[in-house]
Amino acid sequence: MAWFLVVLAGLFETGFAVLLKQSNSFSRPWPTAGFAACALISFGLLTLALRHLEVGPAYAAWTGIGAAGAALVGIWLLAESASPVKLLAIALILTGVVLLYLGGVTP
Repeated sequence: MAWFLVVLAGLFETGFAVLLKQSNSFSRPWPTAGFAACALISFGLLTLALRHLEVGPAYAAWTGIGAAGAALVGIWLLAESASPVKLLAIALILTGVVLLYLGGVTP
């Protein structure tokens, strides 16, 4: 259950990163409100997960999911570039997250 919370928190991190860009330096109210809501939910879920997980792997997974998710949303929805190197970097981030999970460093 704790890892599910980390994944969900990572997805909300993706949301707050994308909405931060859409807020145009906090000048647009709805994306700014969405950013704030996603950030609060993301941090709240991560806080709940950290009750049962070690901070290192959980934080790495949270940031990895958020970083990879933001990059993928940027490519798919915001017309950002998708070079082979960028796609490889996203795959490496996600591979690292999975390896941390499989490494058994958390109970």
